[in-house]
Amino acid sequence: MRIGLAAICAVCLCLLSVETLAAPVITTFDVPQAGTGTYEGTLSGGINKSGTISGDYLDASLVYHGFLRSSDGTISTFDAPGGGTFSYQGTLAGSINNAGTIAGYTVDANNADHGFVRAPDGTITPIDIHGAGTGPNQGTAAISINAGGTIAGFYIDARHAAHGFVRGPGGGITRFDAAPSGPNQGTLPASINAGGAVAGIYLDAGMVYHGFVRAANGAITMIDAPGAGTTKFQGTFATGINKSGTITGYYLDANSAYHGFVYDASGNITSFDAPSAGAGGQQGTLAGTINDAGKIAGYYVDAHKVDHGFVRAANGTITRFNVMGAGTIALTGTTGGGINNSGVISGTYVDNNHVSHGYVRMP
Repeated sequence: MRIGLAAICAVCLCLLSVETLAAPVITTFDVPQAGTGTYEGTLSGGINKSGTISGDYLDASLVYHGFLRSSDGTISTFDAPGGGTFSYQGTLAGSINNAGTIAGYTVDANNADHGFVRAPDGTITPIDIHGAGTGPNQGTAAISINAGGTIAGFYIDARHAAHGFVRGPGGGITRFDAAPSGPNQGTLPASINAGGAVAGIYLDAGMVYHGFVRAANGAITMIDAPGAGTTKFQGTFATGINKSGTITGYYLDANSAYHGFVYDASGNITSFDAPSAGAGGQQGTLAGTINDAGKIAGYYVDAHKVDHGFVRAANGTITRFNVMGAGTIALTGTTGGGINNSGVISGTYVDNNHVSHGYVRMP
């Protein structure tokens, strides 16, 4: 499922966007050690205020490794201790703060996860939450880091239930659940803002998704977008939160089509769709990240299941874009990624050979 997740007419009534015609500058890049075969390549992740990008790449053996790309294009790679060396094991680095500290996780030889934080000098500190399982598809994942070095993530216990955590810059851990959870259910934080508020996803006993926001004081509010489906693997996904507490994400409707949304600090929800987004199952608009100016980066899936990037301004204006070289067949194309406060976007595109590449889009 694309995650990394109202009736169409009702959503369209909320869509007051127009598309601008500006041609942004887009720079593509590949980590030199990245594989060049099917499902290999470079996967761009977070971006900080200086334009430094964190991410990971898959080598020719389908093993993950972390990387940093500075604003001048210099790329360095790293591996966190304990990462496995078989397919889809290794080091995954997703979130970077303005100081250059990275939060991520490794997948070990037993396919268990272990969180880590990497300091700007390259020092890596492991994060394993007490209660995390040690079997396959269990363990700890550090997902998002804020400017102060506080990390949000989740751990999966021996029952395969997911739980959230917040780790302070000094290493103190606070565990939490958005709601009670059982096997293959639970709490999955996705983003933490400068004030320590966490946005994320909760999967209930019926396998329906709900968004949530956890305030810095621990108060939790559930988020269900109007029109979100209520059957298995449908529902609401809160994926990004900015300094003011505005949240973005997407929801799956009763037809399993995607729609973007914005949730403001007062609890108001505005739905939106990118022009040309498909309206069928596993098609539509997926909003991912939001900066402090309210600009949202994401992508949409058209009726042919090809991906296209977009950026949505705070006033609702949506600009679509495609990276040159992006594929034009199903399950290829341009996806959104991180967006910094200058509006620079880092993302990934997939070519017609299903190889992934990184890009940077200037505003």
